[in-house]
Amino acid sequence: MKKVIVVGGGISGLATAFELRNKGAEAGIELDVTLLEKEERVGGKIWSIKEEGYLCEWGPNGFLDSKPQTLDLCRDLGASERLLRSNDNARKRFIYTGGVLNRLPENGPMFLKSSLISWPGKLRLAMEPFISKRTDGTDETLASFGRRRLGEEALQKLISPMVSGIFAGDPETMSLRSCFPRIAELEDEYGSLIKAMIKLAKKKKQEAAQGKAVSSAAGPGGVLTSFRWGIQELTDILAEQLGSATVVTGQPVTGLTRGSSVPWRLKTPTVDIDADVVILASPAHATAGIVSGVDAAMAQVLGEIPYASMTVVCFGFERERIAYDLNGFGYLIPKVEGMNTLGTLWDSSIFENRAPEGKVLLRSMLGGACFPEYVKLSDAEVMQRVKADLKATMGITADPSFIRIFRHPQAIPQYTVGHGKRLAALQERSSALPGFFLTGNSYRGIGLNDCATAANRTTDEVVAYLKGR
Repeated sequence: MKKVIVVGGGISGLATAFELRNKGAEAGIELDVTLLEKEERVGGKIWSIKEEGYLCEWGPNGFLDSKPQTLDLCRDLGASERLLRSNDNARKRFIYTGGVLNRLPENGPMFLKSSLISWPGKLRLAMEPFISKRTDGTDETLASFGRRRLGEEALQKLISPMVSGIFAGDPETMSLRSCFPRIAELEDEYGSLIKAMIKLAKKKKQEAAQGKAVSSAAGPGGVLTSFRWGIQELTDILAEQLGSATVVTGQPVTGLTRGSSVPWRLKTPTVDIDADVVILASPAHATAGIVSGVDAAMAQVLGEIPYASMTVVCFGFERERIAYDLNGFGYLIPKVEGMNTLGTLWDSSIFENRAPEGKVLLRSMLGGACFPEYVKLSDAEVMQRVKADLKATMGITADPSFIRIFRHPQAIPQYTVGHGKRLAALQERSSALPGFFLTGNSYRGIGLNDCATAANRTTDEVVAYLKGR
């Protein structure tokens, strides 16, 4: 029997342990899998907090159902019937600019009628097919790509808020190929995003006529999906099915060394644990500390992956005290608008069971890579800034009857320029360490689908390694 230790009890570690147990059995490999989590609870950034009839998401609030990875995981867990799709009106998303909330256009006619982008900005966008594609192969920032292909206005009003909404990131430092590899591929293959969308739309129409399910040209699309009692149901189900014999909480890993009788020895405050395979699903900054005694060069590379801080603020209001139509997903705010928040989600409009009857739940985000100091603001300052933005964007003057503030000093990994080279270096260093594997959202995607994909890939690599021994 082979001893496998998974370090980190977030969605990545839990899914990896679950998949490994199943795939190991299918391959006829006897495995003893243990997951070590330093906190007293599992789930990592996933935490659905239920208070006073409100359901507040501490971190992510769901996943898109257009990719199969998380759906497949839920199926394997027997949890598919517990999934909750977001309200259809949640497709309506807004950008705050020019003093009003502008609906994000979903098609060409909507874009032409929209006041989100000025006519000079629209004309600049229309020039995109005539811009030569970049061929030097360098790692370009999202800001450079946006200015080059779409123009300054599109960068500030479309790309910048999208990057802050997904990564809490700064487009001036984020890598196009690491953050949105599909967009880079479209330019490489078609020379133009608009040309690519036209050709892919034709292909999509042909495939749809043949009964095939296809995604959109530029991205996965899909419906935001969660659970009735919050996305934490997913990690709770994983932990329950793995069992207390597998999942050990309150057990931090402080170091890693080469073992004597087996390849690896993990150090904890109470005991040293030997293992044939070690899978580190911890954040890059934590992983750096664990591996420093084994590979200082790897630790240095891991330490170069920055993280953005985030403050999440949940406000509950009496619905009758808000005049604004909350029929939608919420809005993002471009940095150039000079506001305090990155945006606000209308959580009780997205999913049912998020607020008591007659009340609404709004969830605002502050900070990110562009405003790292915001995570240190006092509660009073945070509330004042959120109230000011809600008044400016939606005319809300009422005081909230429910307030919860969550701070994340190291919330989201930032795939800055050079991230691809860092991944290559980590792969090279890891390949020289038999039985050692890295997984998690620090590397190739931050969403739940990305974590599920990484868990599948890692478990396949581990099974192949053990079968080859």
